[in-house]
Amino acid sequence: MIAKLSGLLDSVGTDHCIVDCGGVGYLVFCSARTLRRVGDTGNAVSLRIEMQVREDAITLFGFVDQPERDWFRRLTTVQGVGSRVALALLSVLEPEKLGQAIAAQDRTALVQADGVGPKLANRLISELKDKVADLYMGGGAATSGPAGAAPSGTAGVTNDAVSALVNLGYRRADAFTAVAAAVQKAGPDAKVEQLIMMGLKELSA
Repeated sequence: MIAKLSGLLDSVGTDHCIVDCGGVGYLVFCSARTLRRVGDTGNAVSLRIEMQVREDAITLFGFVDQPERDWFRRLTTVQGVGSRVALALLSVLEPEKLGQAIAAQDRTALVQADGVGPKLANRLISELKDKVADLYMGGGAATSGPAGAAPSGTAGVTNDAVSALVNLGYRRADAFTAVAAAVQKAGPDAKVEQLIMMGLKELSA
């Protein structure tokens, strides 16, 4: 199993690069984010690798850092999200922004990626939102944690606060950001009413 490749960057394509490791060129599919960061051809490069083995092919996917590889693994657990769609999502949203979009249920951000329509965006949110909400509500490092990490007890309170702000006419993404900021200030034991009031102050600032 190949977990990492280090060598010289031989060439870069629209969705892949070739890494020369001791005279052997490995074709590695990457997100646009990774391809922007691998540097110029001829330079040394090191990529974290996710290898997929099938009856008819062995395919390598490369990532410039651990959070991106973790998100690739997490995304491909969702029904209907293959490796190419996962790379498309990581091409338009860096790992932290992707986690924020899912936690905030921001479908508009997700459908920017090729191959992601409204139905798939809804499925991504439905299956992953609880797994990433803790990071943005002060509950832990969900971005780099295991795909099955459980949410903390604050999830219900913060979701209620976000829903209340949405019902008042605020965009969900804005409401989520405001409540996340409120949780950071008030702590994980804050009540719904407190988070709503603090969230309103954040939104009016």
